Amino acid sequence: MLMQKGFTVWFTGLSGAGKKTLSNMVHLRLKEKGVTNVEILDGDDARHYLSKGLGFTREDSDTNIQRLGWVAELLTRHRVPNLVSAVSANRTVREEVRKMIEHTGGKGSFIEVFVDCSVEVCEKRDSKGQYSKARSGELKHFIGIDEPYDTPHNPELRINTDKTAPEDGAQAVLRYLEEHGLIQAG
Repeated sequence: MLMQKGFTVWFTGLSGAGKKTLSNMVHLRLKEKGVTNVEILDGDDARHYLSKGLGFTREDSDTNIQRLGWVAELLTRHRVPNLVSAVSANRTVREEVRKMIEHTGGKGSFIEVFVDCSVEVCEKRDSKGQYSKARSGELKHFIGIDEPYDTPHNPELRINTDKTAPEDGAQAVLRYLEEHGLIQAG
């Protein structure tokens, strides 16, 4: 595979929806196809390294996503494909990130993937116990429980992980990248 230009694949959805699983699988498949310079940006890592000290209020979460978007824009500008997995609950901030990336990377360099999954299934997958802490009031400002998640209006891809196996979701992302000329057989 040859990478023609940088791009950002932005996986958004509730905690436990499968964003990290999908991004890791796409990362592996891209490397297998010869795209060796692809990077993963994870929302949890960004909170640790870029946004230490921020809480989980809407304002703090938006700041975290703006910082993560800035890093994705830098990578895209320098022709580095990157995969971002972050709840990124605020639709307006996601659109700001899209505009920033498409300003330097060109139209189509931001691919929003809505990782759609019911709160009930996300709760069952929750190995950290965050949903139960949020329901008990121990964890405040948790997206999907006491803070809203703004569903994307027009994502490039919507993958319902309640019904779609991770490998099938990853293949859908790869197909999209190929069909839109972001990666090609080499």
